[in-house]
Amino acid sequence: MSDAAELTDSATTTKWHHKVSTPLRNFLSTEAGSAGVLVASIVAALLWANLGDSYESFWHTEMSIHLGGDGIELDLREWVNSGLMTLFFLVVGLEARREFDLGDLRDRRRFLLPAAAGIVGMLLPIGIFLAVNAGGPGAVGWGAAMSTDTALALGLLALVGRNVPVQARLFLVTVSVVDDVVALIVIAVAYSEQIRMAPLLLALAVFALTLVMVRAGVRSGFVYLPFCLVIWGATLSSGIDPVVSGLAIGLAAAAYTPGRGELEQASDLFRSFREQPTPELARFARLGLLRSLSPNDRLTRTWSGVSSYLIVPLFGLANAGIAVDAGFLGRALTSAVTVGVFLAYVVGKPVGIAGVSALVTWLSRGRIRPGAGWASVLGTGTIAGMGFTVSFLIANLALEEPELSEAKLGLLLAIAGSSLVTWVVFQVTNRMSKPRKAVALLGDVEEIVDLIPEVDEERDHVRGPAGASVTLVEYGDFQCPYCGRAEPVVRELLTDDDLRYVWRHLPLTDVHPQAQMAAQAAEAAGLQGRFWEMHDLLIDHQEHLRIADLLAYAGDLGLDQDRFHADMMEPTCKERIAADEESADLSGVSGTPTFFINGRRHYGAYDVQTLKEAIRVARVRAKIAAKRR
Repeated sequence: MSDAAELTDSATTTKWHHKVSTPLRNFLSTEAGSAGVLVASIVAALLWANLGDSYESFWHTEMSIHLGGDGIELDLREWVNSGLMTLFFLVVGLEARREFDLGDLRDRRRFLLPAAAGIVGMLLPIGIFLAVNAGGPGAVGWGAAMSTDTALALGLLALVGRNVPVQARLFLVTVSVVDDVVALIVIAVAYSEQIRMAPLLLALAVFALTLVMVRAGVRSGFVYLPFCLVIWGATLSSGIDPVVSGLAIGLAAAAYTPGRGELEQASDLFRSFREQPTPELARFARLGLLRSLSPNDRLTRTWSGVSSYLIVPLFGLANAGIAVDAGFLGRALTSAVTVGVFLAYVVGKPVGIAGVSALVTWLSRGRIRPGAGWASVLGTGTIAGMGFTVSFLIANLALEEPELSEAKLGLLLAIAGSSLVTWVVFQVTNRMSKPRKAVALLGDVEEIVDLIPEVDEERDHVRGPAGASVTLVEYGDFQCPYCGRAEPVVRELLTDDDLRYVWRHLPLTDVHPQAQMAAQAAEAAGLQGRFWEMHDLLIDHQEHLRIADLLAYAGDLGLDQDRFHADMMEPTCKERIAADEESADLSGVSGTPTFFINGRRHYGAYDVQTLKEAIRVARVRAKIAAKRR
């Protein structure tokens, strides 16, 4: 195991072999994986643009859609830039909203620093670009020198900064969300000509209507589709780039975890279909499953892959092509536009992001500080020095040739330069001693606690030393097969003498009819001091949990069977299980098994290696916190 590895991280049940993750982590993984496809599309565009004249002629092909006497006529590049890219910014808006509703940004104070870093990380590059281009013809393209490409930055961060902690990537996403919002405002205000108020007011009115529909509980995506198309078309007609509408719609989609009540209702609908498999009941069952998920979750799962693997690479293919020859390179490499863009990203971005983070931390005397260590913040700042999607959009709006090609060349060179600087930052960090490297990468900010209430030795069922630095909590169901598959992993983890393990009940009675009685049996055994022995027997015999089986297990453990049976039916046991169910609801748990490590929900696979790595991270954080105290 490398040193760096020591520092790093529905339905009612979860497939054992499938990696469970939040949409944000899916987004991180998808965007990172799509970076290779995007780079390939950039290379393809450069080759295509230099192998003849077909590149520009193809992307200038007109395509129109007419309905009666009205219609939209755009060339292919505009359909990509103003049409398909609306879906890209829809995904950006969805992820921003999810972070505010469910992620670290639900603590609004944690948004202040990355928001300030994102804004200053745009203003400083703009200042550098304008200083280099003062009075020149390229000065009007200042907007192309400010925005980070989230997808490309995340992908290259995974390549050049291996084993970078998730906190650094989340900080980058937050900064980039602010970056994208500000950039789209800039497009709407500074790079939109002849704004027509009537279509704009129509777009705003229809958008307001969709918000009312959301509040009224309308969940069908098909109902919203025509309204979204009207918003897009009206925004386009107003003279404002319609990609703004995608971001607005994404921000309006609420995010929440499925409630157990909704999941139970969905399983009831499925059970009805199982008993009477008719097309009508199949439709109800499908709708019930979909409605248990938030609009944000459904839209993210639908569009994030399409955006990352199709739309963004297609945007790269449509915009990255520039004809390169010796004469062009000789002029462009020394032009103010190319130099301004390069310096804005490679110098301005890291100085702005890392500098404002340090300044806010100092001014607040540490009360407001990054959620990641300083090496991660600096690496985030350096990798943020690459613009593509929004930068190319603005360049196309603001510049003409030859300044347009010079700006594109500067952006491509900045990608290489920022990647190199980021690689150096993490190489230097990896040469530090382990304690210093831990703080440099992870930081010392207390994480938000997801577990409610916290573990109580007097109340909870606990295995392991009371003074352990790491506590692993599992919400489980004795009849859940996936809890059974997780049990050997948990038992292997318990060989760690610095780990405390807690079991909390979450019997999913709608799908596991014997789970409640099994939980009561475990509690009844606990009243005779044998909870864990009964726990192990129940997990090992999940297919045999009838009353007769439970009484037999009590006999095998040497328990007083009459007392055991009486205790099972007592309110004390039922109330104890109900308290665990209430804590599951408060902690946002709706399926089993669900794990918490030091109060933080574990999003990831349940295999030994993944859990051990997450426990190592928690242990390192616990040591940092202990030193801080």
